[in-house]
Amino acid sequence: MTHTDALRSHPTRSHAARSPARALRAALFWAWLPAGGMSACGLLPALRPQPEPVITRELPPPVPRTDGAIYQTGQQMELFADLKARRIGDVLTVRLTESTNASKNAVTKTQKTTSVANTGPTVFGKTVTAHGLPIGTVSMNGADAFDGEGTSTQSNSLAGSITVTVIDVRANGNLIVQGDKTLRLNQGDERVRISGVVRPADIATDNSVTSDRVADARIAYSGKGVVNSSNSMGWLARFFNSPYAPY
Repeated sequence: MTHTDALRSHPTRSHAARSPARALRAALFWAWLPAGGMSACGLLPALRPQPEPVITRELPPPVPRTDGAIYQTGQQMELFADLKARRIGDVLTVRLTESTNASKNAVTKTQKTTSVANTGPTVFGKTVTAHGLPIGTVSMNGADAFDGEGTSTQSNSLAGSITVTVIDVRANGNLIVQGDKTLRLNQGDERVRISGVVRPADIATDNSVTSDRVADARIAYSGKGVVNSSNSMGWLARFFNSPYAPY
């Protein structure tokens, strides 16, 4: 008799031999599933809002110079005007003067009281009773109260300067600018990125403009490194602050 025939002739013994192993694997799987799911949720990186990417445009190649003439093609010199950014490829300094303060306070209070009293029937001036208790006499009292209060305060400030490049000029003369600055410090990197639309009339004589004069401004300040990581929650703290927390 071959080994296969032996197994076929004793199906109960083969199934019994495999049952403990299958039961052990199933128990380990169901024991690991909640813990693995919780750790997977916690190990996922925290979602942080990212600024929308700005479509970069290639600057046109410079016009070749024509030596030997007073007027040079592609060169411009203003005799009675300040040197301000006005063409594609010009640079402009944006002074970051962002400061926001928001505060909100809400208080809600409600109160309700209910009282019902009903006297039972009387016969010849006497209350109808059963076993010494009045029939039909009802008395109910109820009270409901709610008191809620919420306060929210937020303050942000960003100061500095960044030089951007004009990447396009609209038909009305407004400049589309874009630029970023990366600083490598001792314990990490800091990056400032800005893009938006600047009106030439808002540019000062020193070829600068404040950030509150930039239309459709998208300003992003981010960093990475040891200092930035120290300000982030751990995976377990993020889990208990997520909607999946059991309480």
